Amino acid sequence: MIMMRAWRPAVRKTMTHHCSGAAPAQEDAMSSEPLLQVSGLSAGYGKIVVLRDIALSIGAGEAVALLGPNGAGKTTLLRAMSGLLPRSGQVRLGGQEMPNANPRATVAAGMAHVVEGHRVFTQLTCHDNLLLAGYGVPGAVRARQVDEALAFFPEIAAKRNDKAVTLSGGQQQMLAVAQGLVGKPRLLMLDEPSAGLSPVLVDRVLAAITQLRASGTAVLLVEQLIEKALAVVDRVYALARGSIVLEARADEADLPNRLERAYFGEGAHAPLDA
Repeated sequence: MIMMRAWRPAVRKTMTHHCSGAAPAQEDAMSSEPLLQVSGLSAGYGKIVVLRDIALSIGAGEAVALLGPNGAGKTTLLRAMSGLLPRSGQVRLGGQEMPNANPRATVAAGMAHVVEGHRVFTQLTCHDNLLLAGYGVPGAVRARQVDEALAFFPEIAAKRNDKAVTLSGGQQQMLAVAQGLVGKPRLLMLDEPSAGLSPVLVDRVLAAITQLRASGTAVLLVEQLIEKALAVVDRVYALARGSIVLEARADEADLPNRLERAYFGEGAHAPLDA
């Protein structure tokens, strides 16, 4: 099992597929201690162990992709981190340890988890979907945060009074991401937001990640479309057979081939500064 090193901030290169540089506040945040620290995490379903001794870190305002073949345990990892599944090990957000299997506490601490499948309340309006997502937030504050979430998706803002059932699949996915933003999370976890969408809609959904990074929100993206994921993130973790098998910057040379070798157990792990 490959052990992970201590977190270090991503070193960005100027690439055509990345933003041309983060805002100073974002760079300062990324140079400090990581926002998210996961160590020794193991989880599964009943007696079936899916994840073993997972360790990863994400800086404030950093976007990180979690890649891996089907069945690797990516969704299980997000569920364990957000409190939807029991787990062992430690999950810390902003220096605060997250309690085991307590999704309400993780949301309150600033971690939002958008599950796969653009799950929205189809018989409610878009606006009401977002109000529900802000349950527990005081009324005036919630109204402001709903408007801020809608600002990421103008076409959903234009349909705020329409029922969600009238939206396309891509628009429903945008609404689902907006739901995750209403609580103003410090870390937003997205589980395969591109699933079932056309390439054009995938690009529109993933474009929000660039905006989120610029606003200082960290993102953990689970995605099967590797090239599209690499275009919007800073770093990558690869998960296979229930363990982290690779950590790299998104702009490292030959990364797709290294990912393929890592998936098939050919020891592609290398230092970040290699």
